[in-house]
Amino acid sequence: MEKVATFEKISEKRFKEDFSKELGFSDVKYEELILPRRATVGSAGYDFFSPADFELAPGESIKIPTGIRVRIDDGWVLQLFPRSSLGFKFRLQLDNTVGIIDSDYYYSSNEGHIFIKLTNCTNDNKTVSVKKDDAFAQGVFLQYGITYDDDVHELRNGGFGSTNKS
Repeated sequence: MEKVATFEKISEKRFKEDFSKELGFSDVKYEELILPRRATVGSAGYDFFSPADFELAPGESIKIPTGIRVRIDDGWVLQLFPRSSLGFKFRLQLDNTVGIIDSDYYYSSNEGHIFIKLTNCTNDNKTVSVKKDDAFAQGVFLQYGITYDDDVHELRNGGFGSTNKS
C-alpha cells in the first residue's frame, strides 16, 4: 500500500477554542483524543473516534469537533462516511453526504480541524447512542486527477464553503 497521509491532533490552542464552542464537548481533554486508525489490515477506512458521549434522537443532528487534522499528499483526498454499522442500523448520515478533506485544508487558518456533522435519519424511531472513544465515522483516502486544461492557482483558507468565497 502506498502511504499518502499523516493524522495529527490540532494544536492545544485551537482545541480549547473549538471545543469550548460546541455544546457537549467542553469537558473533552486534549490528551484523550485518539488519532484515526484502521481496525484490521484489510480495512480501507480509518475509524474516527468520538471525543465524548452523545445521543441522537430521530431527526436530531450534531456537529462533532474531532480534534484531528490530516496532512495529505497532493493528488489525494480523504473522504468521510458514517461507520457502516451505524448507517445500516440507524440511517446515521453525514449532513454533507460525503465529507471531502482536500490536501490544502491542512494549511487553513483553522489548522484543518476536521468537524463531522451527523443526523439520525431513522425510519424506525431509533435513538443513536455513541460512547466516548467509540468509532462513529470512517475516512478513506482516494487518488484523484485533474483536467489537462486546469489552471487554478488559488489557495484555500477556511473550512465549509471557503472555496466559494470571492
